[in-house]
Amino acid sequence: MFRQDSDAPDSRFVASGPESKFGEALSAGSTFRLAEIPPEKLQSTEVLLSELKATQTPDQSIAIDLPTDVLFDFDKAVLRPDANEPLSRAAQLIASYPEAPLLVNGHTDGKGSDAYNDPLSMKRATAVAQWLKQSTGRTPAAAGLGKRHPVAPNVQPNGTDDPEGRQRNRRVEILIRPLVPIR
Repeated sequence: MFRQDSDAPDSRFVASGPESKFGEALSAGSTFRLAEIPPEKLQSTEVLLSELKATQTPDQSIAIDLPTDVLFDFDKAVLRPDANEPLSRAAQLIASYPEAPLLVNGHTDGKGSDAYNDPLSMKRATAVAQWLKQSTGRTPAAAGLGKRHPVAPNVQPNGTDDPEGRQRNRRVEILIRPLVPIR
């Protein structure tokens, strides 16, 4: 059973005022592992978490979802030149967690077979992981999850195609893992 030490530092962002972009999400109880962030990076980390629309998973990982159409051309696994901007922002956030393990998951939409989608998602995850390694000096693990973990329906309730849902499912997820896994 987990017992909080009364001397432990608070590990929640607190809105600094009405102008804080991150205040609403933070007031709902989100935590982003403040104790791991070097003090000089706290303010910039808050901004990056907000700009990247980072979320926290149940295991306390920080998740950044980047749409593949921002990173890759259709049906390709070579990073587009304009992918540098969102990846650079992710690398800046990663620098705020200098010891945290990293994982890059590639996802596809529901069209096509697993035999096609799994390798494509792995190639995309590997391309992002290699970019992050060159940029941060850290080696993220990479996984190709294909179409197994959708965040939106691929089809509408009436069975017709849902292009918006499929677009949301085509993504690369960067996970900044906790130093010690939560059990």
